[in-house]
Amino acid sequence: MPRLVDVALSLPLFRTFTYELGDDLAHPVGIGSRVVVPFRNRKEIGIVVGDAAAPPRAAAKAILEAPDPLPVMSAEMLAICRWIAEYYVVPLGVALRCTLPALLTGASAPTPSAKTRRVATLAREIPSLLHRDRIFGRAPQQRALFELLESLGGHAPVEHLLEQLRFSPSVLKGLVARGLVVVADEVVARDPFAGRADAPHPAHQPSAAQRHAIDALRAGAPGETFLLHGVTGSGKTLVYIDFLRHVVEERGQSAIVLVPEIALTPQTVSRFRAAFGDRIAVLHSALGDGERYDAWLALRRGEKRIAVGARSAVFAPVRDLGAIILDEEHETTYKQGESPRYHAREVAIVRARAEGAVVVLGSATPSLESWVNAETGKYRLLSLPARVGAGRLPMVHVVDLRDAPTGRAPDGSPTPEALFRSVVSEPLEEALRQRMAKQEQSILLLNRRGYASFVQCGDCGDVATCPDCSITLTYHRQPERLVCHYCQYEEPPRRVCTRCKGLVLKQRGLGTQQVERLLLERFPRARVARMDVDTTSAKWAHAEILERVARGEADILLGTQMIAKGLDFPNVTLVGVVDADVGINLPDFRASERCFQLLSQVAGRAGRGAKGGEVFIQTRDPQHHAVRCAVTHDYHAFLREELPSREHPLYPPMTRVANIVCSAVAEELAAELATRATDWLRAVVRSRLRGEITIVGPAPCPVERIKGRWRWHLLIKSEHPRSVTQLGRYLLERFELPKAGEPRITFDRDPVALL
Repeated sequence: MPRLVDVALSLPLFRTFTYELGDDLAHPVGIGSRVVVPFRNRKEIGIVVGDAAAPPRAAAKAILEAPDPLPVMSAEMLAICRWIAEYYVVPLGVALRCTLPALLTGASAPTPSAKTRRVATLAREIPSLLHRDRIFGRAPQQRALFELLESLGGHAPVEHLLEQLRFSPSVLKGLVARGLVVVADEVVARDPFAGRADAPHPAHQPSAAQRHAIDALRAGAPGETFLLHGVTGSGKTLVYIDFLRHVVEERGQSAIVLVPEIALTPQTVSRFRAAFGDRIAVLHSALGDGERYDAWLALRRGEKRIAVGARSAVFAPVRDLGAIILDEEHETTYKQGESPRYHAREVAIVRARAEGAVVVLGSATPSLESWVNAETGKYRLLSLPARVGAGRLPMVHVVDLRDAPTGRAPDGSPTPEALFRSVVSEPLEEALRQRMAKQEQSILLLNRRGYASFVQCGDCGDVATCPDCSITLTYHRQPERLVCHYCQYEEPPRRVCTRCKGLVLKQRGLGTQQVERLLLERFPRARVARMDVDTTSAKWAHAEILERVARGEADILLGTQMIAKGLDFPNVTLVGVVDADVGINLPDFRASERCFQLLSQVAGRAGRGAKGGEVFIQTRDPQHHAVRCAVTHDYHAFLREELPSREHPLYPPMTRVANIVCSAVAEELAAELATRATDWLRAVVRSRLRGEITIVGPAPCPVERIKGRWRWHLLIKSEHPRSVTQLGRYLLERFELPKAGEPRITFDRDPVALL
């Protein structure tokens, strides 16, 4: 009887498919192997997940190809994917796909090609000078190239010899023809950080608090999770490095280090490479597919021991995992925005328990979920209550923007002075001048990119909106266009109102582009570096901007939330928050928590050196508890005010939540779908899960339309995780979608935002 195996395909179907394993495949097939199979008249890449328990009803089709000599998925990683599939209610094949490099999941190229280069290598030695004179008597260039190769260790890239050293191709061909040199292809590892300078790793003597944390981590039990709560500048990174040195060098194990933003990766990689050399591999989405694949291979082979990267690096195929570190564990970027909507923190904890590793969750402002887990004993709490080197947290001042001047020009627009004061108050302006006079650096945060938030007709009040989303178009000045930040729709700037044909179109609201212009007008000699999505689209743009700041080539670093965390510049002595109210009153139960975390994190960028620091927070709501607690750097005070608001009504961390979004191409069809789904779920709860689940809704999503689809949502709340899983699975597998309106239902467990 032919062997039958179950194969998981990356399709929206909650099942596997049975295929026949033939004898004519290029490589052996085992559990975790990648295979090419026929499916509905096309080829699909799948992963073998086990032997078939029973033969299928119809004759099984044969596997077409087994492209890899070894399985690409370990038994441990396959178990993690099964957990993701069950907990986040997604098909197993979809969970498997997110763990592999893109070059392994595309059916068009099942066997990724390696990067190669032509290398010239000496074929034999010529020790005698007389012999050399006889061979190269009339070919001095050949002799020069031969002796150069000797000085380079016997081999060198052909490109380097011909382009950098200016040897003629005919000279190299002459050496090859004489049998003195061999030219062949050599596989080259695509290392994106090769040739880039690493920051020096500072020698340090751990403080008492750091030593306590390091000792506790070293003695941690397999599978144990630690919450490292340390104020900004308390030396959490030094604790990570010391602990990893123990894991990698003393125990001989491997580790994973996660950072929340790609912007932080270059600086983090630089610090870790300085400590661990070329044992570091980088995994994040900004890398080319080939670079990511090579890093994945190096980790899988054990050539690299530490994986550093953003969210998806939690799936790094390291051997003998000893530690997983999540820096800034509270960040929402650890949550995947598309299926499978996993949270890297939860995956890290599950993986560490399965493989006997220690998890370290580090943050100055831990998520409320992590804090409650530490209080209840699920995590072990470690504290770094003070900055290293007797450094002090910066003094924080609050500026009430309601007191800013409101002068108006004859056309009703703000006067230039009033406009500038709405961006930079008098105290903040004076502080900026002082820093520039002392050749110190400043950071300004505005969590809104573009030039103006929207464009409005001065006659009829019409606002330019996206044709496909319920969102205004943001005005960008460089290049000049109107852009939707949800679907990336863009159009040329409007010269007349589309509704009334009026000619007076006014720009409303602020973005980082406009703040940059106002700063340069007021401070013509200032060197301003702007860091937002628009200036960091190029591959190394993040690193280049931060390197300018580190070299002292920028007086002011202006940017969005990507500059608020993880950065360490000792010469930054001033931080200004242009508008702290951005996001504070969003219709989301986490809005206050995110505001407090952002303010606390950006304030922590100031005063990290011996010069000390100062922070100005500009707001129209100075009495909001997120602002008040950020002023005093008091995380515990924020907890005391925020946690009670999660009890009535009930929200995480007091309960578990899943957000179910129903969408369709017409508004009435989305509303009808959400209503039908809610009624169906309530009937299931009454019959099967009585009293274990609460359903809230349905209601329109705060952003009702995205990419041409209308959206309604409902929430399910429960203290029983298994009940949430069961109800979500019932819904996605058994609820019958209508045929009209292109209906879709998405299930987002443990959402970080409800917009």
